[in-house]
Amino acid sequence: MDIYKITVFDPKGETLFEDSFEAKEDDEAKQIGEKKLEEQGYIEHTHRVVSPRGKLILFHS
Repeated sequence: MDIYKITVFDPKGETLFEDSFEAKEDDEAKQIGEKKLEEQGYIEHTHRVVSPRGKLILFHS
């Protein structure tokens, strides 16, 4: 399993939320990231989920 990182930003670029989680593959990481964003109330904020290899899995601005 790989460790993915999720980050949420405010309009000025300040970090609002940051978390790491494990997933077997990128598709699973995308689903987990979206769920975490919904749970935390950040689904409409600028956010990204990045793989341990630096690949952008999910992005919203």
